[in-house]
Amino acid sequence: MTKNTETALLKSTQVATRELGSTGLSVSLLGLGGAPLGELFQAVGEQRAQAILRTAWAGNIRFYDTAPWYGHGQSEHRMGTFLRQQRRDQFVLSTKVGRVYRPARDPAHRTPPWVGGLPFVPCFDYSYDGVMRSWEDSLMRLGLNQVELLVIHDLDTGYHGSGSTLDTHRKNLESGGWRALEKLKSSGAIRGIGAGINDDDMIPWFLDNFPLDFLLIAMPYTLLDQSALEYALPSCLEKGVSVVIGSPYASGILATGAVEAAVYNYAPADPAIKNKTRRIQAVCESHGVSLQAAALQFPLGHPSVVSVIPGATETANVSANLQHLSVRIPHSLWVDLIGEKLLCEQAPLPSSIESRK
Repeated sequence: MTKNTETALLKSTQVATRELGSTGLSVSLLGLGGAPLGELFQAVGEQRAQAILRTAWAGNIRFYDTAPWYGHGQSEHRMGTFLRQQRRDQFVLSTKVGRVYRPARDPAHRTPPWVGGLPFVPCFDYSYDGVMRSWEDSLMRLGLNQVELLVIHDLDTGYHGSGSTLDTHRKNLESGGWRALEKLKSSGAIRGIGAGINDDDMIPWFLDNFPLDFLLIAMPYTLLDQSALEYALPSCLEKGVSVVIGSPYASGILATGAVEAAVYNYAPADPAIKNKTRRIQAVCESHGVSLQAAALQFPLGHPSVVSVIPGATETANVSANLQHLSVRIPHSLWVDLIGEKLLCEQAPLPSSIESRK
């Protein structure tokens, strides 16, 4: 396929939208996650980052998600460089709160899992002042005077343990940070509030204590794990809370397959996960469907899910995702995965994504 042919195909692509909670916003079924633009696990140069964003825009992707944490500000800078050149009413942008930054003393400072990024050091802060400062700093990095969505980021045991540190951050959010978010929303500065979290144990706390517009989750609802069906997704349906799936490829392995260096849950995949992935892929291929297409479309079968937002390290990733979204997947594929006990039998099964355009 020539470059001109690919460009023409991208421009002709139509990506359906769904309403996000009660915000009045519609987001594209396929969005673009910003973690790789902060150089998660591998370097992504500035020119390549801008090419990825141009490809997403050409493919009519209009939902973009980033965070201060992604490359310690680098992802926001890169997204802002591109998006501030577009019509502001043509896209929905989300970023996150919960960390504020100070300059690193060492200009070469880098922090795993970021192989690149900017020389700044994060400090968790879920207080009123911390949320307000995080929002204002993000606007400056983006070069935009507004974001539609703010997401409470990483308030979970994975980052804070289960003891006093977590309790302190929760109290700070309850006593101040949430008030800041409500003020921003009531004033029209933002349109919606979400929580980005992958800890199943913390999701009930968020849903029971805060009137969120949406959850941004990654690992608990993929082809490899449907644990969110136990509480999170039914509660979201009951409360009218939308769900955005942040890593439909389970942080890597559902995109690469069970290769030797496959990543699952942001760490090297263990043998059991690799074996399950191989079995899922075999079922997919028996129906003439790629593992990637099944992984991308599966979460969209749940009525609470409004978008999937995989990241990209190459323009080809974006083009492939657009193609995977349009593949017609036979119902029998999902039935066979359930029959092989590779998919939870309670999972809502996707119909053709194209039919919902």
